[in-house]
Amino acid sequence: MNYIGLDLGSTAVKVVVRGARMVQFLMPTGWSSRETALHIKQLLLKDGIDMDSEETVVVATGYGRISADFADYIITEISCHGKGAYALTGRDGTIIDVGGQDTKIIQMEDGKVSDFLMNEKCAAGTGKFVEIMSNRLGITIEELFRMAQEGTPLSISSLCTVFAESEVITYIGEGQERKNIAAGIIDSVGTKVAQMYKRHPSNKEIFLTGGLSHNSYFAEVLADKIEKPVQMMDMGRYAGALGAAIFAEEKSKELFNGKMCITYKK
Repeated sequence: MNYIGLDLGSTAVKVVVRGARMVQFLMPTGWSSRETALHIKQLLLKDGIDMDSEETVVVATGYGRISADFADYIITEISCHGKGAYALTGRDGTIIDVGGQDTKIIQMEDGKVSDFLMNEKCAAGTGKFVEIMSNRLGITIEELFRMAQEGTPLSISSLCTVFAESEVITYIGEGQERKNIAAGIIDSVGTKVAQMYKRHPSNKEIFLTGGLSHNSYFAEVLADKIEKPVQMMDMGRYAGALGAAIFAEEKSKELFNGKMCITYKK
């Protein structure tokens, strides 16, 4: 059996395959989640993994999950990120997932999601905010973080991404140094994510997942705002896809009472 998790995010698609094969990779989502999902299906087929096979179970999650119409199950990203993060850490905690389109604060109890908070009405405090601002400065996201580490944060106080971009444009017009603008951008993201966390505080360990989960500077900024350690995870970007793959395996076992699946497809 192969158990496949597809996390179709707004910025990147993450893929995890467990079971007979062990595969993981990511790629940009592009303009169409549906086309990217089909492209991934073809890539896996070339690698000998057939999503249409009766020996494969597919779970899709994330922003574009309904685009994977070949998936056997569609499961919310909250559930998948929680399960994936717990599999990576092996213990309960508070998960902060900074995604491309939204930010999630997920509380885990006994390996399950007990509560969550999700910011999905504005791009401020998300990866999309970072992308927009780096484009405005004419640099890559990686360059933005490098500059930010060397700068002194300028105040970017607007809660709206559009107004915050106007603040950045004003700083550019004033001739402010890019490193200080970059520092202000990252400081702003850290502040907004910390504000979300403080609406859902806990005594548990804090784990960072999502596109910024491998970025030590962002983890430091966030920890300073929250006033608690924030732990990075090397596999943090794959938390949603990993959780989806684990759900695929669990669903297979539920349907067939632990026996080998040989006839199932949606």
